[in-house]
Amino acid sequence: MTKTTSSDKPAQTTPPGDRIAKVLSRAGVASRREAERMIQAGRVAVDGDVIQSPALNVTASSKITVDGRPLDAPEPERLWMYHKPTGLVTSTKDEQGRPTIYDDLPEDMPRVMSVGRLDLNSEGLLLLTNDGGIKRKLELPSTGWLRRYRVRLNGRPTDETLEPLRQGLVVDGERFQAMDVTIDRQKGANAWLTVGLREGKNREIRRALADLGLAVNRLIRISYGPFQLGTLGAGKVEEVRRRVLRDQLGLDAAEPPRPKPQRRRKPPRRN
Repeated sequence: MTKTTSSDKPAQTTPPGDRIAKVLSRAGVASRREAERMIQAGRVAVDGDVIQSPALNVTASSKITVDGRPLDAPEPERLWMYHKPTGLVTSTKDEQGRPTIYDDLPEDMPRVMSVGRLDLNSEGLLLLTNDGGIKRKLELPSTGWLRRYRVRLNGRPTDETLEPLRQGLVVDGERFQAMDVTIDRQKGANAWLTVGLREGKNREIRRALADLGLAVNRLIRISYGPFQLGTLGAGKVEEVRRRVLRDQLGLDAAEPPRPKPQRRRKPPRRN
């Protein structure tokens, strides 16, 4: 009797194309995770059939519709720097009816996704992109890009007080990595710090300083990796040049043709 070896088994081949959620994300419809939720909600059809699972590969010949509308061809990858003011939520809509960053963006902006978040009371540099691949690349902890913040707090901290931040600490059972912290100046009852970190957990700086008995009353992100807030005014948007994307993210050097901008519909404000 002849034994069957592993080499005798038929090789499993990967279906051609890309996963449907990746294609939707690349086309700027939504992030990959949001696209998976849209699929599970029955909002996506491929070749006329509504799909329920994101475990499907599609090719350039596949006819994809979202909410009955044909999927547009993917635009070139683009990235913007936005100076988020305080008082805006970093989401497309808010259950409490609070204004979002999308209420503040220029109407001629294409559909964009935020790279990470800034909470309601935080301000400063927020990166926006039309491409899910760029979003994931910039958010991955393995990227290791330093994010720097100017932080004003009430109190008179010393280097000794702040040393636990430099060593890394655990707050409410969650471990925060070591941060770069410098004291810039003391002005009356407030101190200004510069804080750098390489991860972006929810309200990380505020929670870490609160654990040391220090209350943050202003937090401004001034850089995200090589991207600097600089003199960009509050509420203003500036597109990152293609050459910079090439150098920092390894995108193709050629400048792709720029499609006609589509007006972005602002979500209605809630009363």
